[in-house]
Amino acid sequence: QVQLVESGGGLVQAGGFLRLSCAASGLTFRRNVMGWFRQASGKEREFVAGISWSGGSTYYADSVKGRFTISRDNAANTVYLQMNSLNAEDTAAYYCASSSTLTVQTTTNDYHYWGQGTQVTVSS
Repeated sequence: QVQLVESGGGLVQAGGFLRLSCAASGLTFRRNVMGWFRQASGKEREFVAGISWSGGSTYYADSVKGRFTISRDNAANTVYLQMNSLNAEDTAAYYCASSSTLTVQTTTNDYHYWGQGTQVTVSS
């Protein structure tokens, strides 16, 4: 049974930072592309960042480029999202997801397993 468990969300002031973690089990982690998505209230789920199997390739949404960093530790079956310079527009539930595709994809349909989400709230 595949499980993805996010942690690290919370309430932070604008300009602050958070680090999200996603612990995976039940899958061959090192052979899965991992992604972070977010969904704000009343909006569709959107791609935030993705990382290739080895971690050698990363992709970011334009809205977070330069502020967020995705990384992974294949030995620990964990993917991270370092979020700096947070602003109110980053407020959302953040989800990690896994994909068996060979390259990083940015659409939800390409990701097969999802975590339960962790809430990030940025106060202005």
